[in-house]
Amino acid sequence: TTLFRSILAIITGVEILLIFLPFAKWLVIGLLVALSAVKFLFVIFFFMHLRWDKLLCTGIFFIGLVLGGGTLWALVRLFGAAASIPLSSSP
Repeated sequence: TTLFRSILAIITGVEILLIFLPFAKWLVIGLLVALSAVKFLFVIFFFMHLRWDKLLCTGIFFIGLVLGGGTLWALVRLFGAAASIPLSSSP
């Protein structure tokens, strides 16, 4: 468990350091998303004990995760910044 905690701490440190480095915004955001996904996988497989669960239970977990992520993506696209632009008030 100490190894996994150390890996999570290192990834968190890299994420914090990445924010302050002068890289392009798209690169920083992409790297932060990738590192967060790696941390998420570490946590669910080790601390939530998904690696010892039956394959069906793990599959159901990931189906819910994909459905939730897809719903979030759809809502962000639907109600994003472009949708909040006021309509013109011409008579």
